[in-house]
Amino acid sequence: MSATVSLKVPSPRGPQPVTVAYTRVGSGEPLLLLHGIGHHRQAWDPVVDILAAERDVIAVDLPGFGASPGLPDGLAYDLPTTTSVFAALCEALELDRPHVAGNSLGGLLALELGRERLVRSVTALSPAGFWSEAERRYAFAVLLTMRRISQRLPLPLVERLSRSAAGRTMLTSTIYARPARRPAEAVVAETLALARATGFDATLLAGAAVRFADDVPGLPVTVAWGTRDMLLPRRQGVRAKQIIPRARLVRLPGCGHCPMNDDPALVARVILDGSR
Repeated sequence: MSATVSLKVPSPRGPQPVTVAYTRVGSGEPLLLLHGIGHHRQAWDPVVDILAAERDVIAVDLPGFGASPGLPDGLAYDLPTTTSVFAALCEALELDRPHVAGNSLGGLLALELGRERLVRSVTALSPAGFWSEAERRYAFAVLLTMRRISQRLPLPLVERLSRSAAGRTMLTSTIYARPARRPAEAVVAETLALARATGFDATLLAGAAVRFADDVPGLPVTVAWGTRDMLLPRRQGVRAKQIIPRARLVRLPGCGHCPMNDDPALVARVILDGSR
């Protein structure tokens, strides 16, 4: 079921209205899925049906991405604001401390929700925030390049490229280790999502100073990293384990930065095992 929910989020100017788009499917304990910067909730499509067999799955478009409108004036695209948005979302959808899984920016947000004790378990796939300054600059430069390319490519060209394995590789090999597996229509949709994301620039700017430096005690945490992640090198997973010593660190063989597409069965199993 695709839907939107209207929320009130605190700000210095008083409560501000925020609208969030989401898809909800399945039954069981609630599981919130959070995508990365420039992506949309459909990034989780390869694993949703597997997860929905055991979980009440809520895949969300972050504010300013996918079908979710941007934040109103007065709300920043930073971790405290986004945490407030998801606290309000859980209240509106009557989710009592859901499990949460996130990828990239979504993984960082998932860990932040865990640190704030708003969720019952965290699975973070290649989470942002464990980078050195040089690694952050590299990742941001790649993301900005991807964004500019997506904005400049005419839609007919994107559609034509997506129809071949070579074209899909050209468009998405930065984030997928196996881009040919991505359906053509999905590649077109996510290229458009990156081009049209109203929250992209402000989110990237806010992320420049972000480092995740706190433990997440008292709840299960899984950090998983693809061995072929070209955006955030897997050595960042070792840093994450040092900062969150009780976390389970999982290697995802043959997977890229967005591993849900590269090995759906493995990623679903990692999420389910981490949310028992």
